[in-house]
Amino acid sequence: MKFLNRKTSIDFMSRRQIALAFSVVLITAAITSLVVRGLNFGLDFTGGTLIEVGYPVAPEINEVRKNLATGGFDSIVQTFGAATDIVVRIPPSDASESSAELSTRVLEALSQGVEGELEMRRVEFVGPQVGDELTEQGILAVIYAMVGVFLYVMFRFQWRFSVGAVTALFHDVVISMGILSLAQVEFDLTVVAALLAVVGYSLNDTIVLFDRIRENFPRYRKRRPIEVVNTSINETLSRTIMTSTTTLLVLLALFYFGGEIIHGFAFTLIAGVVIGTYSSIYVASTTLLASGVSKSDLIEVEKEGGPPDARP
Repeated sequence: MKFLNRKTSIDFMSRRQIALAFSVVLITAAITSLVVRGLNFGLDFTGGTLIEVGYPVAPEINEVRKNLATGGFDSIVQTFGAATDIVVRIPPSDASESSAELSTRVLEALSQGVEGELEMRRVEFVGPQVGDELTEQGILAVIYAMVGVFLYVMFRFQWRFSVGAVTALFHDVVISMGILSLAQVEFDLTVVAALLAVVGYSLNDTIVLFDRIRENFPRYRKRRPIEVVNTSINETLSRTIMTSTTTLLVLLALFYFGGEIIHGFAFTLIAGVVIGTYSSIYVASTTLLASGVSKSDLIEVEKEGGPPDARP
């Protein structure tokens, strides 16, 4: 831990042009993937049927998928909690079949070659109209979060800081969604929640850095803005490394041991934490410098004559 206690003097801002080019490449790749490949929308958005089944003993997932394919089902199979609990997601079909009839046929297909009785835990149906509403609400949730962040940072700091914070958040969300598109991770409501959590994490990291920048401008009046920003990044670097490392350890544990049902949630957060740590150092700070922030924006000018108590 001695490394984290040492004072660093890394010239981050001298590499800001390289970082800018890197971010442009990432955003371009992300948008291209979103346009060409699109997102792998889950049943929360496309509609369909979710069926949870309990097995007497833990089944082989590949065998379960094979039985469903034999029964004529195009489905997604995941473990849910215990190894004996299986969740089957079936896209909507044109056939006029009730959820009860569908669940009965699924249960018959799953029972093939299984000793013991399967337990039907729950059956949930999501209509296409509900899926469209969830899509609209998910997009609005992200937009509202961005607007709220802009207003909060503007009132707490200054409008230049707001532009930097929102630019970093937009950068993080777009690249995170691009990674989801490239990996074809199932995009459901848990992933939307993860994206909003990424917004919160990235904002928290950015606010800590901006707070230090605001404190350092009056402290280092004779330094140039780029030097003040560099000093502030180095002063908060140990905190940034500790926060991101401990968060990633938890998320990696969730990804590998939390079950297939939350893989998308954990994967999104892992990507978001890495990107958010990078963006708080380079994207937010670079945007702040590009907007022309200076000590005159943050140092209050004393009124002529000073306060009443100081007058002779």
